[in-house]
Amino acid sequence: MHYPGSMRADKSESEKRTVWVVDDEDGTRNYLWDFLSTRGYEVQSFDSGEQAIRRLGSGQRPSLLLLDIRMPHIGGLEVMAQLEKLGKRVPTIVLSGVDQVSTVVKAMRLGASDYLLKPLNEADLELAISKTIAHHAAAELQELSSLTADVVFPSSNRRMMQIKAICDQVARADVPVLLLGESGVGKEVLARYIHAQSGRNEPFVKVNCAALPADLLESELFGHERGAFTGAMREKPGKFELAGEGTLLMDEIGEMSPLLQAKLLHILQDGEYARLGGTRPMRSEARILAATNKRLQELVAAGAFREDLYFRLNVITIEVPPLRERPEDIVPLCRRFVERYRLKYKSSIQELPRELEQAFVRYHWPGNVRQLENSVKRFLILPDLQQALAELQKPSPQRESPATGQDKLSLKELSAEAAERAEKEVILRTLEEVNWNRKQAARQLNICYKSLLNKLRRWQLGSRPDSEEREEVQVASAGERGI
Repeated sequence: MHYPGSMRADKSESEKRTVWVVDDEDGTRNYLWDFLSTRGYEVQSFDSGEQAIRRLGSGQRPSLLLLDIRMPHIGGLEVMAQLEKLGKRVPTIVLSGVDQVSTVVKAMRLGASDYLLKPLNEADLELAISKTIAHHAAAELQELSSLTADVVFPSSNRRMMQIKAICDQVARADVPVLLLGESGVGKEVLARYIHAQSGRNEPFVKVNCAALPADLLESELFGHERGAFTGAMREKPGKFELAGEGTLLMDEIGEMSPLLQAKLLHILQDGEYARLGGTRPMRSEARILAATNKRLQELVAAGAFREDLYFRLNVITIEVPPLRERPEDIVPLCRRFVERYRLKYKSSIQELPRELEQAFVRYHWPGNVRQLENSVKRFLILPDLQQALAELQKPSPQRESPATGQDKLSLKELSAEAAERAEKEVILRTLEEVNWNRKQAARQLNICYKSLLNKLRRWQLGSRPDSEEREEVQVASAGERGI
């Protein structure tokens, strides 16, 4: 059933997002209807999986689905399976009163974005909704430039064409692939391309081996049992389990601790592992891809990386050349980025000025494709040709040898700064468009209202700046360190 007030939102607000609540418990439906409607969502609720499937079959689709796993007759997993059968991609958060890891794994493999236990925690629910909607919006934008060969390999550069041929050959082979190259050259893009060409229907899962300390990384990879360590209040599936028979990319594998190297070697040899704190053997059918900006041979020689693991991973090795060694890729990549981000940043720019494209071709790009992408984003937001050219004249961070990886921190800082500037400019532009109606701006930006307020407080923009203040904000942003 759906509540009479569920369609009360102003239909002129085209940005209003619709959430379907599918749950057989009246209390849960009532709570979620109140929670969502007070936050500006249109809400429709259904007390059975059958009702939701009928509505989906009629061609309707919500912006978000909050789906109970356990319902009479047709449960949440069956609804998700029907979604897949209908070819409909709907961002879904599954809800359950039972903490059962096997159910979590099945839901995630069927495409669920998140999993919440009842009784629902308001902060967790709000965070899950905002993250799921933002992730789905980004995925839809990504589809505008789908992962095809002409996008991944945008020119006739001989080395890149050889890499494409290797990727196409090894995609369906169940062997590890080791991707080498400087930070920002596109190793993850290649990994996704290999997965897309592999014919594997299960997920592509990525884990960054440098982002977590060893003990947390072990839990992230292998999962843990309840009580395995302080704070482990429930079972958690690891990345190997979630990947299923899909692909697991282990990024920055050169940062992995010796203990985890030994465990990874065991999986590669026997296909078996156990959760942290568990004894039950589990099998992994995931295909392993590994990426690093370090020279693993030198790490092996220095005793920092296991030789036997290196040889296990080094079945197929693909070394991606830096962007400065393939200048013919630069203009096609620029045009791809303009196409991808022009609408997202509400830019009037249709194409980059020829003078800027030529300057980009001459530049040495220490941050590789990632840096080029951020530079195009910046020009779309602040289309000042002279400023863009001046940015290319600024001293670049010193790039160390890939064997040391000492450039990693500076590039992460640069990327964070660029993202912060871009986000600030887009939010300010959207606020101007809606006359600083912050709730309306939050809906247009697909972020929760509280998150928008926190960002404005951080930037000390609690109220609309006057024209002089806005000019200062723009000048300050344009004068910050470029990429």
